[in-house]
Amino acid sequence: MEEALYVGLMSGTSVDAIDSALVCCHGEHVELLATREHEIPSRVRQQIADLSHPGADEIERLGPLDRELGRLFAAATLALIDQAAKRPEQVRAIGSHGQTIRHRPPSGGSGPRSFTLQLGDPNTIAEATGITTVADFRRRDIAAGGEGAPLAPAFHAAAFARQGVNRAIVNIGGIANASLLEGTELRMGFDTGPGNTLLDHWILRHRGLGFDRDGQWSSTGTVVAPLLAQLMQHPYFAMSGPRSSGKEAFNLGWLDECLRLHQDLEPGDVQATLAELTAATIALAISSAGIDVTEVYVCGGGAHNGDLMRRLQRHLVPAQLASTSAIGMDPDWVEAVTFAWLAHRSLAGLAGNAPAVTGAIGLRVLGGIYPG
Repeated sequence: MEEALYVGLMSGTSVDAIDSALVCCHGEHVELLATREHEIPSRVRQQIADLSHPGADEIERLGPLDRELGRLFAAATLALIDQAAKRPEQVRAIGSHGQTIRHRPPSGGSGPRSFTLQLGDPNTIAEATGITTVADFRRRDIAAGGEGAPLAPAFHAAAFARQGVNRAIVNIGGIANASLLEGTELRMGFDTGPGNTLLDHWILRHRGLGFDRDGQWSSTGTVVAPLLAQLMQHPYFAMSGPRSSGKEAFNLGWLDECLRLHQDLEPGDVQATLAELTAATIALAISSAGIDVTEVYVCGGGAHNGDLMRRLQRHLVPAQLASTSAIGMDPDWVEAVTFAWLAHRSLAGLAGNAPAVTGAIGLRVLGGIYPG
């Protein structure tokens, strides 16, 4: 595969912004050249939140939002390219994850009715930028019997696996996921459960803030052991093997149901309990995998939450814990780089999924290609 420039676009469960990364790919080697965070207007964020749950006139709301997100992803791409002093014709392709509005994987009990849906019309992106766009990465894996998620482990293995070292790469976005690397082999990967999503929604409800910066609020609270025990009874945490989840399972509605049995708790204590839930379930998923992990590297927004990182370290002792910056990549941009890499794989006709992770019946080339 010849050397070429790609743009990776990612908007995750938290819907805080569009992360864009300009990447140079040459074979399996990836070099991050430039990054940019592109704002999603609050009106659009609300439309995404509303459409993430069943409601009236879904198609009439979905169509315009799909186009508007496509325009936003295109604008994010062009702003990044301009910032990097490049021209659109120098970029071989855009890898766009899109914005997930529904994820119903096989592990969630959907069976043959399983599906996943991401918005951000790739036709609009290709038309507005003039750049070939690769998108819709998840549905081919689901068609092959897989979860469609997580997709990052294949990239984690390519970028971070090292002979003779057992590593876990943990992405803490809205939902957390882990990739387990035994030497150079990707042994397994899975969503572990909630990452920042419950923490973000709880602090927004009680303090009007978008997130708990550095875990300052959760660090002042006290973990409520009975509430933590009840939260950990969610059936997802008892699963093993390929599995994925989303805000369909872990949301404020579910939390409110659990809180009905725990009246008059201080909101700060609930926040501390939610931080402990994220840390404990990540550690449980790693320890239950049967691999002697000695190094754990964190990416995603959770890498900047000092309280969450301290809780995770306590659960993971004696394993070493750090962010992915310690192994050469800024934790804020790993996911955007992943989708640039997946676009690179798609155009080369190479598989982007990992059946050991998703449970698909085999390797598959992921993504639809929309010429520029």
